Amino acid sequence: MSVLRRVAEAADPALAPHVHPDPGPGRFDAVADPDRAFVLEAVHEGYLMHYGEPRAFGGMDGDLRLLAGDTLYALGLARLADAGDVAAVAELSDLISLCAWAQADGRPDLADAAWEAAAAKLGAGEGGGARAAVAQRLAASGANSM
Repeated sequence: MSVLRRVAEAADPALAPHVHPDPGPGRFDAVADPDRAFVLEAVHEGYLMHYGEPRAFGGMDGDLRLLAGDTLYALGLARLADAGDVAAVAELSDLISLCAWAQADGRPDLADAAWEAAAAKLGAGEGGGARAAVAQRLAASGANSM
């Protein structure tokens, strides 16, 4: 079973009528730690509910999509908090806020860079994370603030 399918099954029961029967593979299925893979997938699906096309859910109006996205953010963050992984909670909090800022600023490329960096840091312990990646991209483009 894909990590994305596990996220859909763990989501609030009120979302059950909107679950796709076969959401396909998750973006983070290759992450070795199953808990980290679940968290990344839940938060990413929440992000897609807000800014893209979700893979595991459908048939929602805009308001319900936003609320469902928030519940998926909370699902992922709660898993980390329950494990006492404060550093990972901070990384995902940075990721969520940076992605919101990047989307509002019309810079989805920065959100993509933040996702790649956060996944590398949380999934494999590599790199400086989302904030460092966005700062590096901004510096390279001559921008000076987030």
